[in-house]
Amino acid sequence: MTGLKTRRLNDRTARRLDLTEMGFGGAPLGNLYRKVPEEDAQAALQASFDNGIRYFDTAPQYGLGRSEERFAVAIERFGRENITLSTKIGRLLLDCEPDEVTPEAFVDVPQKRIVFDYSYDGVMRSYEASKARLRVENADILFVHDVCVFSQGSQEASDARVRELFDLGGYRALSELKDAGEIAAIGAGVNEWQVCQKLLGLADFDCFLLAGRYTLLEQDALESFLPLCEERDVGIVLGGPYNSGILATGAVPGAKYNYADAPPEILDRVRKIESVCAAHSVPLIAAALQFVLGHPCVKTVIPGAVSAAEVEANIGLLQTPIPAALWSDLKSEGLVRADAPLPGETAHAA
Repeated sequence: MTGLKTRRLNDRTARRLDLTEMGFGGAPLGNLYRKVPEEDAQAALQASFDNGIRYFDTAPQYGLGRSEERFAVAIERFGRENITLSTKIGRLLLDCEPDEVTPEAFVDVPQKRIVFDYSYDGVMRSYEASKARLRVENADILFVHDVCVFSQGSQEASDARVRELFDLGGYRALSELKDAGEIAAIGAGVNEWQVCQKLLGLADFDCFLLAGRYTLLEQDALESFLPLCEERDVGIVLGGPYNSGILATGAVPGAKYNYADAPPEILDRVRKIESVCAAHSVPLIAAALQFVLGHPCVKTVIPGAVSAAEVEANIGLLQTPIPAALWSDLKSEGLVRADAPLPGETAHAA
């Protein structure tokens, strides 16, 4: 087994949660963009466990339950007591006619349609359904899923979902589950730090799963959000460390940034970052993966994987030696913010 360090989510949860510094993100196993054979999915999950990964994240959205069902098979092998598990609320999966299926970006999905519901009843129904699909008695972390502008389509729609969470009792449901010891921590899984900051202004949250908004390309979250997380002892699960592709592929033709073709200014910036990495003989993708772990609030990074080989490649990237001079060169050339914490600078609580 590969020795992965662990980081404590925070000091406030009644039940201590230690996350391995790399976790397993379950979206790809919902058949994101393409069908993943069952044997490949199980091999990826097993390779994660065998390499020391102990934090696993999924959601009802991922393949309309497909990811959670695949997790269930693996969890029976691992032993529920040996992992930290998170899933999400906000989308109910309802039986429907074939022409009503809402697959979003997933293929080969069960015959279900999605209904957004952040009410008290919606939270409880979603959690019970997730436990049934996962075949577990509880999750450790429950995230409010996709109340951000990116997912809801507009600021107005995002604001309406946040109001629903509080006015219709969704947050109360999460609090009751936590107070009862059913879950250990509550958070939100979103694509924008701004809505996380708004949520922290409204109530107490233990953690956030932030996708793509604190990366080697983007550090605007250092302005106000991440300092607030430090002040409030809020842990960050970091998804999307490659900004949906370009920090993995480099500035190649057709490189993706935020799920679309990268614009010229992003391509140019990535080329400059690549040049610094090349000068130190470090792959861009390894620098991108390790950079995010430099911030003291980031407790784990969860790159996707659909095979055992991809899991092992991710582990290798995490353990690639990176000289401190690479980080200082990125700062001196203005490619990384001067106030960005760097790997090796900050000791994390274990």
